[in-house]
Amino acid sequence: MGPRSEISDDRSVFLDACRCLETNYTPVWIMRQAGRYLPQYRKIREKHKFLDMCKNPRLAAEVTLQPVEFLGVDAAILFSDIMLILEGMGADLAFADSGGPVIGNPIESPSDVKALRVPDAAESTPFVFESIKIVNESLNGRVPLIGFSGAPFTLASYMIEGGHSRNYLKTKKMMYNEPAAWNELMGKLVDTVSRYLAEQVRAGVKAVQVFDSWIGCLSPFDYDTYVMEHMKRLFENLIKLDVPAIHFGTDTATLIERLRDAGGDVIGVDWRMEIDAARERIGYDRAIQGNLDPTVLFASIETIRERVENILDRIGDRPGHIFNLGHGVLPKTPPDNVKAMVDMVHELSLGK
Repeated sequence: MGPRSEISDDRSVFLDACRCLETNYTPVWIMRQAGRYLPQYRKIREKHKFLDMCKNPRLAAEVTLQPVEFLGVDAAILFSDIMLILEGMGADLAFADSGGPVIGNPIESPSDVKALRVPDAAESTPFVFESIKIVNESLNGRVPLIGFSGAPFTLASYMIEGGHSRNYLKTKKMMYNEPAAWNELMGKLVDTVSRYLAEQVRAGVKAVQVFDSWIGCLSPFDYDTYVMEHMKRLFENLIKLDVPAIHFGTDTATLIERLRDAGGDVIGVDWRMEIDAARERIGYDRAIQGNLDPTVLFASIETIRERVENILDRIGDRPGHIFNLGHGVLPKTPPDNVKAMVDMVHELSLGK
């Protein structure tokens, strides 16, 4: 296990990096660090459906803790799914055999938007907050727990498309042709996400991440027109929670300044831009998270080390870097390679 500092309620190497404070090594955690690549996860998954695992607090807590013990990461992230909050709004949510989410009653008209509720988070997803409490009891201060939610645009696209999409045609048609309905939908999602993350913080998470997984499908003009003001309002709400907020999206090379302007203490970047260039564009008053290509973890140990060192060298000795993949760890990734990467980050950055 790599180096790790004991933490108090509001300090850790990870949380200090989120705040652009000096740390004696670079903290690392991994998106989807609890998941299908781990044999201990697959053993549980063989006996339970994915949605059942998410809604069973003890199972969700067990899966959350697995990578902390195995990998030696500097933060845990709650095992859950961004789609869960949509059920409380009125979405008919299921997961296909392939693992992807499916909405049985997709939004097709302004009247569908009007029918959506803004739920009380404690009532609609009580299992999430029970999971947080169980995880924190087990962690006992060793590392902080990250909570998360999907971002309004990504959640809206799922609700309109009914699942994954290649071109987001239905979503963009509503944006362009029904702007009032679009703004009402985004407004309800901002309120829902804000309540959900606030309840996670009350339950005990020490940081939150907002996943805008599909935002890269938008042009800069469309982001400015249909998303920016909603995201600003969301992050204004998150500031009140007094925990670091990470703003992450994929395919955001053309949008990175906009993500910065929308808000967040930490801006996550994927591997499609060099991290030093991304940081220069974001500015040095924010922390940055990223950005190893997940497929590098299928390469040799020598190649992994070379790529890890390249990212750390590009960051240099400036504080405020959290090492992560540019997106989630992929299924069938060799677990020993993931652990080796975590150890490399700790080793190569120690005392830098």
